[in-house]
Amino acid sequence: MRVHLCVVGRLRAGPERALIDDYLKRFDRTGRALGLGPVAVHEVEDRKGGGMAAEADLLRRALPAGARLCVLDERGRLMSSPDFAQHLARWRDDGAGDAAFVIGGADGVSPDLREAADLTLSLGQMVWPHMLARVMLCEQIYRAASILAGSPYHRV
Repeated sequence: MRVHLCVVGRLRAGPERALIDDYLKRFDRTGRALGLGPVAVHEVEDRKGGGMAAEADLLRRALPAGARLCVLDERGRLMSSPDFAQHLARWRDDGAGDAAFVIGGADGVSPDLREAADLTLSLGQMVWPHMLARVMLCEQIYRAASILAGSPYHRV
């Protein structure tokens, strides 16, 4: 199952980029044997200032047809890392060819895109800066693969 990160905003070089690149590289190595990956990052940017609706249109264009859709949102479901890993495994085992994770812009994801999601996921009750949310998602995707592989990376 291919994994897609569909995100608003372009990430420049810096510590966040280094962390994201590291976690995605680890995921690609670990996930390959599990039928997970590779990861593709789709960055969109609304240069016309159309807000959430315009961002949602750009994000929809970046989504692969038929992908399972997970939207990150503070109102979403809280999951443990093992539960998240099992959720990904279930999507894979059910025959999903693609899983797409969406992170919206400063105002979040439009309600209609959020409602279309197969899963709305929260990284906690606090609101996180966009780039940190991206780092945290990448780490959790890698952690999910390591859990499914039986790696000692995730300790309980």
